[in-house]
Amino acid sequence: MTILDILGWLVIGLIAGYIASMVMGRGGYGVVGDIVVGIVGAFIGGLVARLLNVGGPAATDPFSWVSLIFAIIGAIILIAIVRALSGGRSRV
Repeated sequence: MTILDILGWLVIGLIAGYIASMVMGRGGYGVVGDIVVGIVGAFIGGLVARLLNVGGPAATDPFSWVSLIFAIIGAIILIAIVRALSGGRSRV
């Protein structure tokens, strides 16, 4: 894994986390928070893609639109779970 791969994952995580936080309302979580939400969301989204048997090679490429979409979906799921468990008080 190169530094460019790591930077790519951070950028995709930031984008996915920010979009998910906007979709779920209440604004973003800051740069670091959005990155964390997006990266964890990417793992959750990957699990969802495998369970649904969709994606293929494009879903494993961190720089594809498919990966970004599944990362956003996973981040939305993460935010929903955290809010449900915290009674809506937590900002992740």
